[in-house]
Amino acid sequence: MTADSVSPRAVPAGAGSPDPSGSPEPSWGQVGSRNPDWLPWVRELHSIAQAGLAYSQDPYDLERFSQLRRLSYEIAAHCAVVTVEAAEAIFGGEVGYQTPKVDVRGVLFDGDRILLVREKEDGGWSLPGGWADVGLTPAEVVVKEIFEEAGLRAEPERLLAVLDKRRHAHPPYPNDTYKIFVRCRVVGGTPGGGLETSEVGWFPRDALPSLSEKRNTTGQLAMMFGYLDDPTAPAVVD
Repeated sequence: MTADSVSPRAVPAGAGSPDPSGSPEPSWGQVGSRNPDWLPWVRELHSIAQAGLAYSQDPYDLERFSQLRRLSYEIAAHCAVVTVEAAEAIFGGEVGYQTPKVDVRGVLFDGDRILLVREKEDGGWSLPGGWADVGLTPAEVVVKEIFEEAGLRAEPERLLAVLDKRRHAHPPYPNDTYKIFVRCRVVGGTPGGGLETSEVGWFPRDALPSLSEKRNTTGQLAMMFGYLDDPTAPAVVD
């Protein structure tokens, strides 16, 4: 049996079986946080399988790592109450050695107020930013994201934090993520929403709006305001 010929096994019946409608759920947003305690184990199991498939040469090892990866999809499907195909769509997008995703956020102040943008996707507010782009440096990413999401031209000033999403109060997410926070200053532009954002606002620390917690937490914003109090404080690295 080759690495590509692993036969799928049925998801066990019972409480973890998929909805009998049979319609696969194509994204993590539709799965939500069902039984999130299982998530770290599935992520680690899947990453071990990915590493084995990336570096192994022996066909028998490749077969076993392929089986291990398939098993991670079956466990995720059972726990998240989706089909195996839907679980594979959620967790199987990576090729080669699996590494954390990188999210870059811009931190801008106007006096004692911080810049936030309102996300169309969930209606919550966040620091402007998003996934790092191939071919761009972190500084270039944050400048691009601030302009696209807030309509402002900005210049990076200093690194404030590199945080591991797992260590903060974010909702469950299928991928490990490193979050980079960069303090910037406004040099031009006109505030306004963009393709993914509907509003832009400046908020004091004691009057923050409802946050998009998948993107940033109350604790992280408190950390950013700490740099307003002490601009010389060292960067935080998880």
